[in-house]
Amino acid sequence: MDHIFIENLEVFANHGIYEEEASLGQKFIISARLYLDVAPAAKDDDISRSVNYADVCADIDRWMKDNRCRLIETVADRLAKKLLKELAAVREAEVTVKKPWAPVGLPLECVSITVTRKWHTAYLSVGSNMGDKEKYIRGGIDFLKGNDSVRILDVSPLIQTAPYGNVDQDDFLNGAVKLETLLTPHELLDLCHEAENAAKRVRKEHWGPRTLDLDILLYDSLVMDDADLTIPHPDMTNREFVLQPLSRIAPHAFHPVCRMTASQLLGKLLGRNGVEEH
Repeated sequence: MDHIFIENLEVFANHGIYEEEASLGQKFIISARLYLDVAPAAKDDDISRSVNYADVCADIDRWMKDNRCRLIETVADRLAKKLLKELAAVREAEVTVKKPWAPVGLPLECVSITVTRKWHTAYLSVGSNMGDKEKYIRGGIDFLKGNDSVRILDVSPLIQTAPYGNVDQDDFLNGAVKLETLLTPHELLDLCHEAENAAKRVRKEHWGPRTLDLDILLYDSLVMDDADLTIPHPDMTNREFVLQPLSRIAPHAFHPVCRMTASQLLGKLLGRNGVEEH
């Protein structure tokens, strides 16, 4: 992908663990690679369709001076995320923070940290079968929107479905959400749990009734399985109430294990269940 490279911008700021670093300040050297498609700007010779690197440099300088972090790891992480949130055209950012006056007591050129952050595409299932179901679902989506590291891209129509697993409960409303996020998978999982807790979800039994249920279905093309989280969702291929709304908003969303799209998985499931495919 194309990128704009800002190399070795010098800034005097007050970051560091030691009190004298905070009070006296020191020099930092910042580099940033901003990944974006520059073809539209190049075609029209129009800066408004690209990134104004003079503005970016001024913004970095201002942020460095207006904030204080103990670690350069924190500086790099927050700068990268700030640039991604504020520059709509930028999909990925690599930020290097060099500290040439690092207090290590030995001669060196500098200490530095480089981080890479990007917008990830994720798909969630959302459901409710208690109280005002649609209100709980909309409230959960609004909760996600309230996090500035999440952008909601699309929400499917809601469908009513019979309960799955424990069938002695009310029908569900189910849907799917497409979003992009700067959060890691576990951070996104934590945010989903926070949204469920805000809806006063109570976990009394497996597959029991709930005010709000948010599950991560897909996260980029990631395949992971640990004690807390499995991606892709381990049972999504067996759930019509997941695949049907997902196929409405992202028919080509790709399952990296099954090597099939959402619409293909839905067709396979409907055929397996003896339902006519269309």
